[in-house]
Amino acid sequence: MARSDIEIAQAAQLKPILQLGQDRLGIPAHALEPYGHYKAKIDLSWLDQHPGPQGKLILVTAISPTPAGEGKTTTTVGLGDALNRIGKRTVIALREPSLGPVFGMKGGAAGGGYAQVVPMEDINLHFTGDFSAIALAHNLLSALIDNHIHHGNALGFDVRRITWKRVVDMNDRALRDIVVSLGGPGNGFPRQDGFDIVVASEVMAIFCLATSRKDLKERLGNIIVGYTREQTPIRAKDLQAQGAMAALLKDAIKPNLVQTLENNPAIIHGGPFANIAHGCNTITATQAALKLGEYVVTEAGFGADLGAEKFIDIKCRKSGLRPDAAVVVATLRALKHHGGVAAQDLNTPDLAALDRGMANLQRHVDNLRNFGLPCVVSINHFTSDTAEELALLKQRMQERGVPVVVARHWADGSAGAEDLAREVVKLAESGTAQLKFAYADEDTLWEKMRKIATQTYGAADISADASVKAKIDKLQADGFGHYPVCVAKTQYSFSTDPKLRAAPSGHVVNVREVRLSAGAEFVVMVCGDIMTMPGLPKEPASLRIDVDDNGKISGLF
Repeated sequence: MARSDIEIAQAAQLKPILQLGQDRLGIPAHALEPYGHYKAKIDLSWLDQHPGPQGKLILVTAISPTPAGEGKTTTTVGLGDALNRIGKRTVIALREPSLGPVFGMKGGAAGGGYAQVVPMEDINLHFTGDFSAIALAHNLLSALIDNHIHHGNALGFDVRRITWKRVVDMNDRALRDIVVSLGGPGNGFPRQDGFDIVVASEVMAIFCLATSRKDLKERLGNIIVGYTREQTPIRAKDLQAQGAMAALLKDAIKPNLVQTLENNPAIIHGGPFANIAHGCNTITATQAALKLGEYVVTEAGFGADLGAEKFIDIKCRKSGLRPDAAVVVATLRALKHHGGVAAQDLNTPDLAALDRGMANLQRHVDNLRNFGLPCVVSINHFTSDTAEELALLKQRMQERGVPVVVARHWADGSAGAEDLAREVVKLAESGTAQLKFAYADEDTLWEKMRKIATQTYGAADISADASVKAKIDKLQADGFGHYPVCVAKTQYSFSTDPKLRAAPSGHVVNVREVRLSAGAEFVVMVCGDIMTMPGLPKEPASLRIDVDDNGKISGLF
């Protein structure tokens, strides 16, 4: 019987993290702060002084996700291991998992099979406490707002126009819309409030985009938390909150070093979702990895329409990072799902459905090439895949001039991804990457949203209710028009309808809500029915998770 992901991870022979950091990356012991034996934070001062080789950056993305699974993180880890295997000193840079999906529907985010980062249980649970620190910093600001109003409201908050919610790192639909301060005058002034999940917090976005503690504190101070009756913005620095918030994040901002099953280095830091936030690990982590390795393999959340677009239009625009090549992850099963096949029939060969579903892959590939990135399609192998199906896929991709590699890292570790690694090196060293953005800084916010929808999603146009459009126009008039746009929408479709598979075209993307993230310096366009506080499924993953008397965890995946 095949071992589960957690059983494979628990059987791994890990190297002490201080030894790994020194032997593989040249990080001296004094620049590593161990959290136990197998996790450590890297000192920022040492990183600032370390010139590094400035390695090549590889972006791993995927087709639109399906219940069949694609394996993007597994491929990121397997590719990193394989690049090390063929002699390229490689560092993997990943996001930290959120407890919401760990206990919900998606499960963990540490890879799978024989392509995992470890210690898997720690990474998927509390890790080094970064998410807790982010939640505390966010909720400190929430508490300061209500405390300020309770003690006289000198800043003149209009309690109807407080935009700052609270957060918790758990899927809890009951907290989406609540009333706070009930119970009498001693508890403050009752008002409508709500919770988002931590990964949707602007503090998380700032954490991931900040380049130093100074930058972090300045961005935290610039958060707009509400407005006066005259609609004058009130910022966190007006409450003198940024210093205390930054103090809570003083250790969290240091990147986390762990390892793969094959004892290769991995930096895991930050974790915004790509369907409701910008979906990339921290700039600090990526830049650290580029200093420490010849190659860096990183990923952006969900499909290329969400994660990769935001990686390019937000993270690269802000940081100056420039990928040298991209990998698009897909499975034949997932492509057949996009072709209309039911979940129970995905192991059955179906060339017609595969051909229909391939439209999803083709659009993602075309989008990446429009961004100026050479790419390779990595097919995460399943035993049900047939030679005829693979031949059809390669033929369709050959028509676009895109190579296809079948990867078996889930079953075989780095040995199963050697061909993929060699293709990635070929693309990265070709020097053909010429990064392009989806829109210009000087485009209006409305035009930025329209360009993303029409050029990346295949939409005919965008729409918004009059009140939402008026708010977008006001943000433009108030001087925020130069900010990038961060789209919050379903990850399952190019449209805002999660049931529209493959590559729908001609649809209209409706902007339901707009949120200003003045500290992160982008504007969030909330589209369709997407929620910034998810709910748990009928049978959450938590039902399978347990721990025995010796502290050994089971059921985590």
